[in-house]
Amino acid sequence: MSTNKRKALQPHPYDYLLRTDRIPHIWCPGCGIGTVFGCVLAAIQKSGFPLDDVAMVSGIGCTGRMAGYLNLDSFHTTHGRAIPFATGLKLAKPESCVIVTSGDGDLFAIGGNHLIHAARRNMDLTVVCVNNFNYGMTGGQMAPSTPFGAKTTTSPIGNFEEPFNFCSLAAACGAVYVARWTALHIRWITDSLSEAIQKRGFSFVEILAPCPTSFGRRNKIRSAVELLKFFHERSVIRNHIDPKDAVLDFNKHLIVGKFVDIERPTFLDNYQLIIRRELGDWPGLERQIPQPEKP
Repeated sequence: MSTNKRKALQPHPYDYLLRTDRIPHIWCPGCGIGTVFGCVLAAIQKSGFPLDDVAMVSGIGCTGRMAGYLNLDSFHTTHGRAIPFATGLKLAKPESCVIVTSGDGDLFAIGGNHLIHAARRNMDLTVVCVNNFNYGMTGGQMAPSTPFGAKTTTSPIGNFEEPFNFCSLAAACGAVYVARWTALHIRWITDSLSEAIQKRGFSFVEILAPCPTSFGRRNKIRSAVELLKFFHERSVIRNHIDPKDAVLDFNKHLIVGKFVDIERPTFLDNYQLIIRRELGDWPGLERQIPQPEKP
């Protein structure tokens, strides 16, 4: 056997985390979701959690297919309902690490109500939002993330609505960890996801990803290389700023970075406080309840 053939048979370092029988994946050439998925796998490995305690929940859409390729407990749920499903899983097994992966439409359009209340409650979840600025799987329609003036199948002359600032919304609702990167920032994505997974409370990481098939070709950025070059030229890292100032202006700058990293009681902390207080097993009204440290 030639050296090249022997090299081709070598397992990938993340093969043990993949359902390799389902490869090749469905994502279009140039799509950024595969890159993000690789970062998620690296972050799971880096976090140190026992793999039996890690679960991924996804919604409907291109990003939602991540759960089908992960060789761990994974759940592909109904449209917009990934977060309530993940909430139930976390409450049933509090020691678990629950990761939600989904797209901008699934999380902030039909699923927006669930996201804001999970952040308000500070549910101990890690939410990964892959933002490709449109509904890529169902025809390239306008989404809550579509930039002002951008063209989609349902905004053929240009979007006249202002898009959400997802990071600002997540932070305003109570998220304790908020970051945004592009699919170019591979090391930053991996580090942020690793931090988010190990953070107690509601963590939110947004990743801007190229979608040349639907979004790019309607906005005169027809190839993945052009989109990545666009991200490279426009991205500006500004850590620890107020998320409301982390704007995405396609005519100027795409602000990325880690914006929020704070501490506050989780939903389960507050639940235990009330239960102990009502049962008379609470010596005071202190809010801090000792919890096992995450790895």
